[in-house]
Amino acid sequence: MPFYEHVFLTRQDISAQQVEGLVQEFRAIIEGRGGTIGKTEYWGLRSLTFRIKKNRKAHFSLMNLDAPPDAVAELERQMRLSTDVIRFLTVKVDEHEQTPSAMMRRADRDDRGDRGDRGDRGDRGDRDGRRGPRRDRDRDRDFGAREPQAAIEVPEGAADTREDA
Repeated sequence: MPFYEHVFLTRQDISAQQVEGLVQEFRAIIEGRGGTIGKTEYWGLRSLTFRIKKNRKAHFSLMNLDAPPDAVAELERQMRLSTDVIRFLTVKVDEHEQTPSAMMRRADRDDRGDRGDRGDRGDRGDRDGRRGPRRDRDRDRDFGAREPQAAIEVPEGAADTREDA
């Protein structure tokens, strides 16, 4: 049977336990049609880049499927009918990863470390005048008082065609 990675997003206002219940429903659909689910990962409630169906956040979940294509088609049909699922994506893969997914590995990393460290790139050092001298802002700007503009007189009874009137 082919291997699939299936990621789905659920609404922000349901709980993590309800997401787990949805995973169990989807597991029953796959297993009822002769497939198996290898690993499932709950990636948590995460912010979306743009709003999807009025949701700014969504619960992300991953399932590794080993199922026939008709089981995957039925799973996707059920997800389209569910009001809790806002997006899903199924990708056919050659084999499943046995290690945690990239999203789970990201959480295991050190908390971003020292962001000021330039690592092996070293200090910037002197730029040998390539950048040029720093400009003096007070010198470049004209802070003098503006001269008032002369008022334009319009003869009485004439139509005023100025744009600012």
